[in-house]
Amino acid sequence: IIDINMGCPAKKVCSKAAGSALLRDERLVGEILSAVVEAVPELPVTLKMRTGWSPAERNGVRIARIAEDCGVRALSVHGRTRACRFEGQAEYDTIGAIAAAVRLPVIANGDIDSAEKAAAVLAATGAAAVMVGRAAQGRPWLCGQIDAALAGAVAAPPPRAQMQQLMLGHLA
Repeated sequence: IIDINMGCPAKKVCSKAAGSALLRDERLVGEILSAVVEAVPELPVTLKMRTGWSPAERNGVRIARIAEDCGVRALSVHGRTRACRFEGQAEYDTIGAIAAAVRLPVIANGDIDSAEKAAAVLAATGAAAVMVGRAAQGRPWLCGQIDAALAGAVAAPPPRAQMQQLMLGHLA
């Protein structure tokens, strides 16, 4: 899989017209995505993006349609704009609009920190899946808990001994 990241909001990335800064130039997004898809026909290409440049410039649906037209195979969408960075609450209405506008699998991202939140985001957006980011820091078992809960099983935290073993493995 080739994953193109147009979601990074870091100033040092955006100042070089990369990351989420690309969301301001839809023509260039299309050129980049087409070039990558054509260059690696044997590999699926995915796109990580945000809902737009700023709350006043949410063009996520247009970017998603461009990606689909270029042959991108899946989208992961962070529920904030570049201007929002990682502040405030993620908004899921735009992710839902993107999921409704394209035939691609859409992966919802942003503020997913529990199995309950994952289920609520899936229901609200119609996304095919969720992506966990910062919430897994210090809780690497979170994804397994979410997976278990979405499959209908109990999503209890792992036993303390298992947590300790996992953490020691990470340290090693």
